[in-house]
Amino acid sequence: MTAIDQSRTVAVVGTGTMGQGIAQVALVAGHPVRLYDAVPGRAGEAADAIGARLDRLVEKGRMDAAARDAARARLHPAAEPAELADAALVVEAIVELLPVKQELFTALEEIVADDCLLATNTSSLSVTAVAGALRNPGRFVGLHFFNPAPLLPLVEVVSGFATEDAAATRAYETAKAWGKTPVRCTDTPGFIVNRIARPFYAEAFAVYEERGSDPATIDAVLRECGGFRMGPFELTDLIGQDVNEAVTRSVWESFFRSPKFTPSLAQRRLVESGLHGRKSGHGWYSYEEGAVRPEPHTAPATEPPSHITVEGGLGPAGELLGLFREAGITVHEADEDRGTRIVLPSGGQLVLADGQTSAEFRDVVYFDLALDYRAATRIALSASEVTGWETLRQSIGLFQAIGKKVSVIGDVPGMIVARTVAMLMDLAADAVAKGVATPEDIDTAMRLGVNYPLGPVEWGRRLGRSWAHELLDELHARVPTGRYAPSLGLYRQSYVRPEKDEAGT
Repeated sequence: MTAIDQSRTVAVVGTGTMGQGIAQVALVAGHPVRLYDAVPGRAGEAADAIGARLDRLVEKGRMDAAARDAARARLHPAAEPAELADAALVVEAIVELLPVKQELFTALEEIVADDCLLATNTSSLSVTAVAGALRNPGRFVGLHFFNPAPLLPLVEVVSGFATEDAAATRAYETAKAWGKTPVRCTDTPGFIVNRIARPFYAEAFAVYEERGSDPATIDAVLRECGGFRMGPFELTDLIGQDVNEAVTRSVWESFFRSPKFTPSLAQRRLVESGLHGRKSGHGWYSYEEGAVRPEPHTAPATEPPSHITVEGGLGPAGELLGLFREAGITVHEADEDRGTRIVLPSGGQLVLADGQTSAEFRDVVYFDLALDYRAATRIALSASEVTGWETLRQSIGLFQAIGKKVSVIGDVPGMIVARTVAMLMDLAADAVAKGVATPEDIDTAMRLGVNYPLGPVEWGRRLGRSWAHELLDELHARVPTGRYAPSLGLYRQSYVRPEKDEAGT
């Protein structure tokens, strides 16, 4: 099944921001486009707005005037649904209410030809449920664009329970022909991105609720150590706390209130207070005129230790050994079977976050996972009241010696980056095991949909098959709510034999 031919009409129902964006994408790809909105006059206004955006593309040199004029000539507002009769594809982008969408598609089914592909851009409703009212649900798919649709490349092509393979393939090929990067998935709550991304917000909010650290520091650690483009507090302020919390709550409810997706009470209180982020002038941060953004906690300059002993290597943090040596610190390596750790001159230990807490040991400081320890500009350390001051001081100085800012947080099991990445890997493994999407499509979706530095499957390849399982197992022992219990998919993945793993079976 090939993409819908450029000569065929694409209809877009709903002329808000998303509807206009989808229409612009189809228009620039060469299709005749018809716009329809239930509110009289809206379709004409939307056509004018799209034309103005095409003008700006010409002004910026991203489109020539002839192509702009041809596109405008193919764009037609529709006063009545009957004018959509010749459409080969109808994409809906109206209000997120199931009965309203069902009523629309039931009416469209009586207007368009039997070979017309019907698609919803829903981000929160079940594609299967929307199609449930149709006499031919096999031609119905989800085409979930990301906002702004003309700029963001990702499109999730969602197959409902009754969607025929030919319809999903045609939708996929059409999105690809439009210059987008489509990924396939089954009809699961949140699809790929909104399902798997929940821990990026939830774990940061949990650290905050546990009084482990403040929003500015958590954001800085995830950006400067984890390699994420934005921290979760600043990102949800940008998205809108009400919008982000509603998506989290929708996914949670759809999964029968699974503890894996439990919403944040702190975020709920923010929403109840009307502090919705940038659009309201205040969220986790203030955006009022003259407001000063809080600075992340950064430890003052401290003398580094002259030497350290590394026992058992450092696993995913192994590149630190070279950085320490480059900074002039003498590194002794010892072969030990007691795990991986750095022994400091104080006698205390520095250990990569593993899901345990400093309070369980006599004198231990934990350090967080980094995307790239050489490129990272900040490292988080975690200590408890029983941690020796000299051990913490030497730990701070050690990382400062290799050019890192150091943020000391509370005694949080799994810390910030490590627990976030482990949870992302867990939800990805669960999605793969349940046939939601392929590992490749999951990584593509997370990189393009939410700008993650790595997809969770690629994180797993870097960190090893059992890393996330072991960390979450320790977290689950300390927070036995079920939230951190490793999924069956992650459990199986951690026990794959190397020879089978290499063969891809």
